[in-house]
Amino acid sequence: MRIFGRVRQRPSTDWRLATNRAFTLIDDGRYEDAGALLTRAADLEPWLSESWFNLALLHKFRHDWEQARSAGLRAVALLERDTGAPDWWNVGIAATALQDWPLARRAWQAYGLAVPGAGTVADEPLGMDLGGAAVRLSPEGEAEVVWGRRLDPARIELQNIPLPSSGRRWGEVVLHDGVPHGERSTGDAVFPVFDEIELWAPSAIPTWVVLIEAASARDRDALERLAADAGYAAEDWSSSVRLLCRACSESRMPTEDGDGAVRHDPHDHSEPGSPGPLGHVAPDGLWTPERECGLAAPEPLVRGLLDGWVADSPDTREWRDLEEVC
Repeated sequence: MRIFGRVRQRPSTDWRLATNRAFTLIDDGRYEDAGALLTRAADLEPWLSESWFNLALLHKFRHDWEQARSAGLRAVALLERDTGAPDWWNVGIAATALQDWPLARRAWQAYGLAVPGAGTVADEPLGMDLGGAAVRLSPEGEAEVVWGRRLDPARIELQNIPLPSSGRRWGEVVLHDGVPHGERSTGDAVFPVFDEIELWAPSAIPTWVVLIEAASARDRDALERLAADAGYAAEDWSSSVRLLCRACSESRMPTEDGDGAVRHDPHDHSEPGSPGPLGHVAPDGLWTPERECGLAAPEPLVRGLLDGWVADSPDTREWRDLEEVC
C-alpha cells in the first residue's frame, strides 16, 4: 500500500519508544509530557493513523475537544477499513462534546451504527433506541454507578438520583467513554457500565435528602410513585445503594430490586449503620421503617410532595430532616 507516494512500512523504533513512553506518562496523569512525545511520534510517522488516533485519545483525556476532533479526523483519513474503527468512535465523542451534529452523525454511521433522521443532519442524532445503561460518575474520585437512558452512543441521561458526593443531579446528561468498565445484570439482561467523561447538560432540579418513616415497603413505594407522577423522582437510598470495591464495581454485578430484602452478597461492602442495604436492616432481617431517601424536585414542590404522601396515610407515614444536598 502506498501513502503520500511511499510504501507503508512498520513504524520506526523511535516511534514505538515515544508512544510507549507517552502512555506510561498518561497513566501517571502527566498529559503535557505525554503530548510532547505523541506529537513527536506523529511528526516521525504522519502517514500512520495510529499516530493521530493516539493524539486524539490524549486530547479526549484532557477534554480538549477541538484538538481531539482535529486529530481524530486526521486519523480516520488514513484508515484502511471502512467501518467499525475505534477512531470513528473517538471522533463521535469529540463531535458530541462540541455539538457538531453533522460530524457526529457521520462518525456513528462510519462506525456502523444506524442513525435516524438523515434528512435533518444538523439536528442531534436522537432516537437511536440504544436502551438503558449504567454510567460510573466521578470514575477517578468517589465513583458511583447509576442507571440512565442512552440518548446516543456518547451521552446518557441520569435516571437514578445520584448521591451528593458525585456532584451530579437527576436528569442531567453526561458525556461518557466508549469502552465499558463492568456490567450490571437484571434477570437475563446485561447492561454495560460506561465511565463518565464530563457533564454535558446540567439540571436545574436540586437533590434533597429526607428521613422518612414508612411502615412498609408499600408506603415507601407510594412516595416514589407520587414523585414520578409529578414528573420528578424519589429514591430509597437505604436499599438502592451498595458499597463496592473497585474490582467488584468493574466486574459483572447483579442489581438489587430495591425491595429491602436482606441478601448475603459477598461483594457488598456496606456495614450496619452505614449507607447501603445493611445500614437499614433490623437484626431479624425485617423491614425497618426509618429510611433515608433522595428526592429530586423543585424547592416549591418538595415539601408539598412529602406532606401529600403523609396525608394519604398519616398512621403509617412521616417525614423529617429535609435538606438540600446538591
